[in-house]
Amino acid sequence: MKVWWQILLASAIGIMSIGSAQANVISGQPQERPVAGPQVQQVAQAGAPAVNKETLKSSDDNYKWAIKPSDTTRIATLSADDNYGWLIKPSGENQTETIKLADLIDFPPARPEAAKKTTTYYRRADSYTTNPDSDPPRYVRTLNTIGIEAFKDITWLDIGFEFRTRYEMRRNDIRHVEGGFDNPFFLRSRAYLGIKEILDPFRFAVEFQDSRVYNHKFPSTDQENNPYDLIQGYGELHFKQALGQDDRKQDRPVRFRAGRMAYEALDRRFIGRNEWRNTTNTFDGFRLNLGQQDNNWEIDMWGMQPVKRLQTRFDEANNHLWFYGAIGHWRKWSDIITLQPYYMGQKQTADPYGFTATNRLDREIHMPSLRGYGRIGNLLDYDLNFSYQFGTNGTQVHDAYGYTAEVGRTFNYAWKPRLSGFYGYATGDRNPNDNVNNRFDRFFGFARPWSSDHYVIYENIKSPRVRFDLQPTQRLGLEASYVGFWLASSTDRLFDSFDGNISVTKDPGFNRDRTGRSGDYVGSALELRLRYQFTSRVNTVVGYSHFTAGDFVKNVIKAHPDDIAQRSGNTDFFYVEVLISAF
Repeated sequence: MKVWWQILLASAIGIMSIGSAQANVISGQPQERPVAGPQVQQVAQAGAPAVNKETLKSSDDNYKWAIKPSDTTRIATLSADDNYGWLIKPSGENQTETIKLADLIDFPPARPEAAKKTTTYYRRADSYTTNPDSDPPRYVRTLNTIGIEAFKDITWLDIGFEFRTRYEMRRNDIRHVEGGFDNPFFLRSRAYLGIKEILDPFRFAVEFQDSRVYNHKFPSTDQENNPYDLIQGYGELHFKQALGQDDRKQDRPVRFRAGRMAYEALDRRFIGRNEWRNTTNTFDGFRLNLGQQDNNWEIDMWGMQPVKRLQTRFDEANNHLWFYGAIGHWRKWSDIITLQPYYMGQKQTADPYGFTATNRLDREIHMPSLRGYGRIGNLLDYDLNFSYQFGTNGTQVHDAYGYTAEVGRTFNYAWKPRLSGFYGYATGDRNPNDNVNNRFDRFFGFARPWSSDHYVIYENIKSPRVRFDLQPTQRLGLEASYVGFWLASSTDRLFDSFDGNISVTKDPGFNRDRTGRSGDYVGSALELRLRYQFTSRVNTVVGYSHFTAGDFVKNVIKAHPDDIAQRSGNTDFFYVEVLISAF
């Protein structure tokens, strides 16, 4: 297996080099000026689709481009090395002249085509980090789009390579009972291969991932370490017009997938790949889609078993847990609002060998929900979601709810300043001694937007936040936010704190005060982030967060002087991340 990963990595580096060389040929922006011979208009560029020769006319219509005599159907890719064009005078003189493209140093710019009217109903949410990753993932490209002439006709193959490294510096991280500094390096490599269209209705895709951590002073967990594993491997039946077309003449397909899948849906709070984390959520099962993202309506249904990330052997499905649901997307009024009614459920049979107490329970949770997001003209954007949960948790009744609300405005200035306010709430267990469990379950959603430090997830929390964003250039983005955290119930836990809920150590129980005497104020944080895109293939992020401890954190530290390193509770977190994709 190691040999295959070395081959994939070497291929990625090689392709990046080739792609960079291609980019150097076509990235210039030539200025219009006289050239030797007639004034010729450039209307085809390297890597552009084939163009009918009758449309290739010069600026004064005295000359036109024709294709090589050896190719009667396609314009050759413009190259200064080996491609030739014919200049044909239409005056009847029956004369031709061959000109090498290298002699035409500067072409006048092409006339812009009329903007095509969009037909899609889909509108992205303006709320922070709530748009799911694309399918296939964003680092994947169809082979004919990567800029290599030999692959220009291969439209049926998707391919991608991605490598990410992140350095972190944490001081007095409250996720652990031990204080001091930690300076880990996280490495994550991905490779994707997908076949589409050429074998329709059958399609398939595979995605590999290798996740590792170095220089970490704590035992590695399945959130950080998962070497040489498969995160996607599925077959798909894809029927392009099974449900006809919508009123904008867009195909309404039916897609059925079976196998291993890693994907995101809705606002990523219940189904997420967890892009920040070094390992990825994935599932074994099936998924059925009626319609597609561009349609005015779409239905997404699934039944899956979450995959257990095993650090020393190949991952396997959790046979004790089924995750199922359906999401409706109504986009008819998407200029104003997109509505997403949905239902999710979990059914777990007790695992007598389960690592946590929750694993050893029979559980069944049902969650009907509704999300709506959109814009109020150019004045405000909004994103609202409410979820109610009911069912059983062992011998207890499960009764919980959660909601999120974000309202923002992007001002009409060159740097695109955006100001937004957010409030999130999720119930916690109100009474540890009754027969009711009120702790909201986040299912398989992401955690990071709740807290950069990963101290808070979507359970037992009240969290207001104000955020300010700037984008001075297309490559540069700046973010700043201030957030506060309170426990919704002072008698329930702060999830990921003081060695609680860590998959490699038994939970000592320090993250919950069943009496409620430690208070409900967790603390506040100032979070800063800078994003810069060096090239189309290289992205960097630099971030910093300072957490100021509240009464709950301070009191828990004081209450366990023999077990928890005594400190103020304040923490610092700094990181630098580099993401490189091959295409």
